[in-house]
Amino acid sequence: MKFPIPKRFKNRLGKIFFLSPLFLFLTFFFLILLLGIGVSFLGNEKSIIDFFQKAPFVGFANYEEILLSKDSSFLGGFLNALRNSVIYTICVSTGCVVLGLFGAVLMQQNFKGVGFLRFLLLLSWVVPTYVVGILWGFMWQQNEGVINVLLFDVLHFDVITSFIGAGWEYHAGKLIKPRWLTGQNTIWAIIVPTIWRSWPFYMMMFWVGLSSISRETYENAEIDGAGKISAFFNITLPQLRPIFALVILQSVVLNMYSFNLVAMMFGNGSGFPGKFGDLLMTFIYRATFQTWNFGLGAALSTLFMGVMLFAVFFWYRLFREDI
Repeated sequence: MKFPIPKRFKNRLGKIFFLSPLFLFLTFFFLILLLGIGVSFLGNEKSIIDFFQKAPFVGFANYEEILLSKDSSFLGGFLNALRNSVIYTICVSTGCVVLGLFGAVLMQQNFKGVGFLRFLLLLSWVVPTYVVGILWGFMWQQNEGVINVLLFDVLHFDVITSFIGAGWEYHAGKLIKPRWLTGQNTIWAIIVPTIWRSWPFYMMMFWVGLSSISRETYENAEIDGAGKISAFFNITLPQLRPIFALVILQSVVLNMYSFNLVAMMFGNGSGFPGKFGDLLMTFIYRATFQTWNFGLGAALSTLFMGVMLFAVFFWYRLFREDI
């Protein structure tokens, strides 16, 4: 004899069945998160073999070493990485949003070959980040790199910019091409390929947003005498606020946690990009795995996570009406 199951129980069972994988994933994630925070209170300076057996509890010593460090090299490296990460995030986020919005508007147009153009604009997005790092590492080379060859041997960029007062270094009348992977140029050597790699995704996001705006809205604005520029600022941008909210959040979080491109560009994962190219994640990586100080690395990661949670809270306050 079969007993009928009430409909409300079937609905509950269905919800539990579909939500259980997410619940298990979140549980595992929070356990790993708590483990990482717990490690930050341990004095583990040896190897991972001794990690759970002999690492002593040191309280807030790791945090004090970070915030009250007397080691000038450590403190200087940390501040340099923090400064570079902020500059990197602002420049990459701005570049991706501006190029993404421009590309989305371009893809909305109807002209011959627009389908092939859409395909070309998406090519850089499908290239893995670590491959981008290796390729651009070669492209930025001083003498043989394709970028300097194109700028200075083909386009004679030094001559063009001399009219606006730009100064370049010469030796015996011959131009010394800039070194992009050392010195103050390093930050731009990682910003440009990151934008090149990431902006098509933002273009797709904006394209979806533009496609959802009714054409009747633009037609009514045109009847009222609004031009294209006025319609863009008064109709398009306000309608895209939810998209802006999403892409800004993703861009800030992903770029602050950026690691692969820098690691691969400078020594295939083991190099040091210098004080003008080091980011927080590469700094934390070296502080953790090159010195086997897991307690200090966990403390750095926990502080970094706290800062990012504050940034997400600020983002929510700014865009809470759009989400």
